[in-house]
Amino acid sequence: MPFEHDALTVTSLSHHYTSQKALIDVTFNVEAGNLFTLLGPNGSGKTTLFKIISTLLPTRAGHVQILGFDVTDRSADVRRLIGVLFQSPALDIRLTVQENLSCQGHLYGLRGQKLKSRLHDVLSLVELEDRAHQQVGILSGGLQRRVELAKALLPEPRVLILDEPSTGLDPGTRHDIWNHLETLRKKRGTTVILTTHLIDEVARADKVAILNKGELVALGAPRDLVASIGSEVLVIASPHLNTLATEIRDRFHQPVKILDDHLRIERPRAHEFIATLVEAFPDKIETIRFGKPTLEDVFLYHTGQRWH
Repeated sequence: MPFEHDALTVTSLSHHYTSQKALIDVTFNVEAGNLFTLLGPNGSGKTTLFKIISTLLPTRAGHVQILGFDVTDRSADVRRLIGVLFQSPALDIRLTVQENLSCQGHLYGLRGQKLKSRLHDVLSLVELEDRAHQQVGILSGGLQRRVELAKALLPEPRVLILDEPSTGLDPGTRHDIWNHLETLRKKRGTTVILTTHLIDEVARADKVAILNKGELVALGAPRDLVASIGSEVLVIASPHLNTLATEIRDRFHQPVKILDDHLRIERPRAHEFIATLVEAFPDKIETIRFGKPTLEDVFLYHTGQRWH
C-alpha cells in the first residue's frame, strides 16, 4: 500500500520547561504502516515527546508532522487521524462503558449503525461485552484500561499512539490485542507508535528509538541495535564486588560495572575471558554467567540504567 507521507516525521525537535531541557535536537521518522517503539528511562523526554506527537503540547523548536500535517499548526487535522491511549485515565467514571465509548465515537463523527458496529467490535476485542452497561467507576483498574484501549481503537485511526497499552491486561487479552494490531497494520496500513516496558513488545517493532536525558541515543531495528553492541556479557557474583571490580580494571584494563549486586563485563568473545578471571581471582568469584547481548543490554548500554 503506497503512502504519500511518513506517518511521523520529527525534525530538530527541542523542548524545555523553564531551565530543564526535556528534548534536545531530536530527529527521526516513522514509515506508514510500521510498528515503532519509543523507550527511555525516567527523565528521558519520552513523555514530553509523546505529548507533542499527540497534540497536547505545541512545538517550540523544530517540527513534528503526522502524515504530512504539522501537529501544532494543523492539530485539528492531526486529531482526526490519530487514536491515543494515555497512561493517565481519561474516562468519565459516572458513565457506563458504552456511554464513554459512544461519546468518543461522536467526537469522531460516528453515528447510527456505523457507531453501533464499531462499539460491538471494540467491546468484543477487549472482552467487555458483558460490562457494556456497567458504570466505569465500579470497574477494576485493569478493566478500565481495557475501556481506554477500546476508545483509542474505536475510530479506526490511521496512526495509533499508545502509552503502555498492555498495562493491566491479562495474557490472553494482550495476545488478542496484539493480533488485532497486526491485522490493522496488514489490512489497513495502520501505524502503531507505542511506549512499553515489555521486552517482547519491543522485539516486535520495525524500529526502536531510545531517548536518554532528552537526546536520541539509539535508533534502528531491534536486531540491528543488538548487533551494534558487538559484545558478549559476563555477570559475576562475588562477596567482594568493589574490590574485585577495582582489581579487574587495574589488572586487565577492562571496564566493569556494578549492577544489581553483580559485576557486569561486556567485551567481544567474553566467553574466552572466563577461565582467565577464575584463575586470577579463585577466592573472590562465586559464579560467572555468560550471555549473548539482548535488547535489555542495548538499553543498558545506551542509558546506563537497567530495563524496567
